[in-house]
Amino acid sequence: MTNIDEAVKILKEGGVVALPTETVYGLAGSINSQAAIQKIFQIKERPFFDPLIVHVSSIEQAKSCTHHWPKCFDILAKEFWPGPVTFVVPKNDSISETITSGLQTVGLRMPDHPLTLKIIQELHSPLAAPSANKFTKTSPTDYQHVKQEFPDLPVVDGGKCQVGIESTILGLENNKILIYRPGMLQKSDIEKTLKNHQLDIPVTYHESPIAPGHLKHHYMPKLPLILQIGNQLAKDHIPNNIFKNPLYWDIPDKPTMAARQLYSKMRELDKETHSCLIFKLKEEYLVQEDFSGIVNRLIKAASYTSPKNFSNKT
Repeated sequence: MTNIDEAVKILKEGGVVALPTETVYGLAGSINSQAAIQKIFQIKERPFFDPLIVHVSSIEQAKSCTHHWPKCFDILAKEFWPGPVTFVVPKNDSISETITSGLQTVGLRMPDHPLTLKIIQELHSPLAAPSANKFTKTSPTDYQHVKQEFPDLPVVDGGKCQVGIESTILGLENNKILIYRPGMLQKSDIEKTLKNHQLDIPVTYHESPIAPGHLKHHYMPKLPLILQIGNQLAKDHIPNNIFKNPLYWDIPDKPTMAARQLYSKMRELDKETHSCLIFKLKEEYLVQEDFSGIVNRLIKAASYTSPKNFSNKT
C-alpha cells in the first residue's frame, strides 16, 4: 500500500499511481509529465483515440486548464464539486493533446475523496486519471480490484468507492448543456440548480466521442454478461452453450446501492466455474432517471441483452 508522501514522490518523478475517488479508482499521472501520460495508455492498453479526464483540487485549478470557463459550469461546479461530474471545456496549452486524444477540449473533474484531493494539492498539478483497469474491462471500486489487475502498481488505499460508477460528463454546445455520459448526478439536479440561478439553459442527453466510455462495449467482465430486462429471458439470439452454468444477480431496487455494487458484483461473480452472468433489471428502471447511469453501464458491459433489441428511454 502506498501513502500520500510516496504517491506524490512517484508522481513528481513521472510515475503513475492508482488513486481512490468516490466513483472508481483512477490510474493517475501528472499532466506535466508526458512520460506519465504515455505510461497510463500503455498500462491500460488504451487506444490513443480515447481521451483522459483531468482531476483537479479546486475550481481555480480547473480554470487554469481552459481558456473558457462558462458561467453555467461555474455555478454547477460550486454546487456539485467535489463530486461525480465532469465538465468538458476548451483546453489551453497546459493540457497535452495526448491527454485529449487530439481534441481541443478537455474533461475536468474534482474528485470527492480526501486522499486524492490532498495528493493533487501537494503535487501542485492536476492529474490525468482514467479508471485503473484494462481498457473496456470492469472498473475497480476498491484497493483489491486494482492489485488483482496490476499487482506491481503503487496504489493508495482509500477504501471502497461510495458512488461506484463513473462521473456524469457534461458539455456545452450552442447554449445547450449536453449529457455525454450519464452518471449518478441527474439531469433534474442540473436543471434545478440552473433554474435556481435564473439560467434558462436546456439540458439533454447526447453521447459523444468527446467523452470516455463511449464505445459500444465497455466495462465488460471476462464471462459473457446477459442483461435481462423484465421477467422473461429470451434465448433465441444467444448461443446455447452459454447457459450451461449461469449465475444470476438481481439489480437492487435502490439506485445508489445498485451503482455502488455493480462493478464489485461483476468482479466477484466473474469466475471460471460459471458459463455466463445474467443480471436481471426491472423493465421500469429503463425509464427512471436515477437508473440512467446504471443502465448505460449495463448495456455497454453486456455481451447480450434480453430482449435482443429494446429502447432505452433515458
